[in-house]
Amino acid sequence: MKERVIALGFFDGVHLGHAALLRRTVEEAARRGCVPAVFTFDRVPKEVVTGIPCPLINSPEDRRELIHRLFGIDDVLMVPFDHEMMTTPWDAFVTEILIKRYHAVHLVAGHDHHFGHKNQGSPGLLQEKCRELGVGCDIIPKVEHAGITVSSTYIRRLVELGQMERAAEFLGHPHLLSQVVKHGRRIGRTIGIPTINFTVPPHVLIPCRGVYATKACLPDGREVCGVTNVGTRPTVHNGNDITVETFLLDFDGDLYGQTVRLEFHQHLRDEIRFDSLEGLKNQIAADAEAVKALFAER
Repeated sequence: MKERVIALGFFDGVHLGHAALLRRTVEEAARRGCVPAVFTFDRVPKEVVTGIPCPLINSPEDRRELIHRLFGIDDVLMVPFDHEMMTTPWDAFVTEILIKRYHAVHLVAGHDHHFGHKNQGSPGLLQEKCRELGVGCDIIPKVEHAGITVSSTYIRRLVELGQMERAAEFLGHPHLLSQVVKHGRRIGRTIGIPTINFTVPPHVLIPCRGVYATKACLPDGREVCGVTNVGTRPTVHNGNDITVETFLLDFDGDLYGQTVRLEFHQHLRDEIRFDSLEGLKNQIAADAEAVKALFAER
């Protein structure tokens, strides 16, 4: 049986506020000689309860990857938010699930964390219950940046507006999207600008349409600068499906079937419809120069 120090939360974005929880979890686990862990859900509970879609900053896979890469936590308990979870009273959630099922000896939660049936569990009740059971507990106060409380809700709005530099300030890292590279229509190859194509997963926010300065983090550890178009590709495609298409600068290779992490660094311009492929090609070349200058400056 492995004893765990468990951080509680949904961790959408894995932002600066979450970072305070996760660092505390790692510290306490090291002190106790336990496993640092995260307890989270595969779907946002509010969406399941209300039936109202809640687009998220990250896919579950990206949340897991960020928690591992930034904080070294391998044990991410990504639990289905099902009928059992929805109807478990808050105190039974602590005793039966966190302690008995997952062997928690210390819990870490945020100042606004609510849990259990109808969200009746609160940070105060959690502390009280842990004292009663002899289990450690930390409640992490709110984290502010530039006078604003760091929250997933605020960061979602920044991503929707395409404000990637400001989003990165509150996240503590660039906004990202990871995916296995799939074959597109290969029109880019016909004009000498091969691209990699992503589709935005279900329940994940689509950044504001436009062209972005990005970095692609490849499986071999290399980082390659890119020009990324988020939108419907109006010059070469008349449909309404949103795609994320990236032209990688100074890269020649085959990434099909491999997982690439795409980091969004800056919104460059709005999406434009060109009258010819030549016009599109010239604009992408200009965008590529802007991206090179941006990253050279940084």
